[in-house]
Amino acid sequence: MHSHGPLSKNLFAVAKECIPGGVNSPVRAFRNVGGEPFFVRRAAGSRIEDVDGKSYIDYIGSWGPNILGHAPEVIIQTLHEVAQNGISFGIPNPLEVDMARTICDWVPSVEKVRMCNSGTEATMSAIRLARGFTRRDLIVKFDGCYHGHSDSLLVAAGSGALTHGEPDSAGVPRAFAEKTLVLPYNDPAALEQLFAARGDQIAAIIVESYPANAGLVFPRPGYLELLVSITRKYGALLIFDEVMTGFRLGMAGVQGLEHLTPDLSCFGKVIGGGLPVGAFGGRAEVMDRLAPLGPVYQAGTLSGNPLAMAAGLAQLRELAAPRHGARASVGPAASESLSNGYTRLDQLGLHFETGLRALLTAKGVPHRLNRVGSMFCLFFIDRDIFNVSDVMLQDLEFFKKFFWGCLEKGVYLAPSPYETGFISLAHSEADLDDTLTVFDEVLAGI
Repeated sequence: MHSHGPLSKNLFAVAKECIPGGVNSPVRAFRNVGGEPFFVRRAAGSRIEDVDGKSYIDYIGSWGPNILGHAPEVIIQTLHEVAQNGISFGIPNPLEVDMARTICDWVPSVEKVRMCNSGTEATMSAIRLARGFTRRDLIVKFDGCYHGHSDSLLVAAGSGALTHGEPDSAGVPRAFAEKTLVLPYNDPAALEQLFAARGDQIAAIIVESYPANAGLVFPRPGYLELLVSITRKYGALLIFDEVMTGFRLGMAGVQGLEHLTPDLSCFGKVIGGGLPVGAFGGRAEVMDRLAPLGPVYQAGTLSGNPLAMAAGLAQLRELAAPRHGARASVGPAASESLSNGYTRLDQLGLHFETGLRALLTAKGVPHRLNRVGSMFCLFFIDRDIFNVSDVMLQDLEFFKKFFWGCLEKGVYLAPSPYETGFISLAHSEADLDDTLTVFDEVLAGI
């Protein structure tokens, strides 16, 4: 079994005595790569440092939120200033209004938005709202798409549920699961057949706009447009889960890149600047069914708290700020302004993709590499990836060797082949080139 330094090893031994599995989120446990996790004591820029003093180039970024890198000065300074005026009020504050206005301005489909405290809360609340608005019970989701761990949505899930081989969690009543209909992703015929049979009972489709919890999977041409048209035809709502992609791939997320208009959208991660956050929003007539205006109840003591709002706003403004000398590559992110942080992120992503493709081809390693903007996923498989069934066929043993080889040489990738990697504005071309050198050395030894 692979292991880390003595301090991490001792901490994990203690953690297992008082925390289930020794971790507070399952994917951190390293179960899928055979080993134990290490513990981080500090992070800055593109790097993290474990409690034993080893440094790593990090491609997780707290699983997506840290788009500026770790501990960016603009967020640290903002938190210091805001915290002096109070941590949480449970009373409306100006920052939550500023955040709501910003989200509505950036995302054209969002006319009103409500803040919450996690992506799970956002998707759970959006589902309840969709059912309340349509007065229907059934929800459609897709195999491998993960929308948080609420009961209605933890059916054929991805991410940690996929990694641990239990997509249907114990503790979820069968009656709840029966209200969630699961389809294969990227299969238009299955979608059309389901709606033809039960369309008048379906409240909503919820989908990761670009599924990123079973690796990174892209929709076939026209598939997202079909989701829009079929929900409108049958009077259901379309919910885009942009918790991961929202404000990561552009100012309006995937819906901005694809020029689509969902009825509801769910957000998180980037809009909290590294603090716990979630949000859901959409058409005003739908959102106005929420209490106190309507009958759909949703609440949260810490929703819109000043620290998360201030950190998120600081991060969004930094991303939108003009930059010099960066041009977007040809591709979805090229539709953004040619002078902001998203342009630079796409430039870094293209640099990494180009080098990695050349390396893998030269090595003769069977692979598929999916990349959009600053998100990427490397599959060790010699077939195209269209859904979770394809993802599951990749070479897991090869991935394990690759993961541990990279970790030992100071590059931290997700400890699972079913996760997406993230590049931040703190990564430099030198970081990416150093990473490719590590990849080269590791692949030579497998």
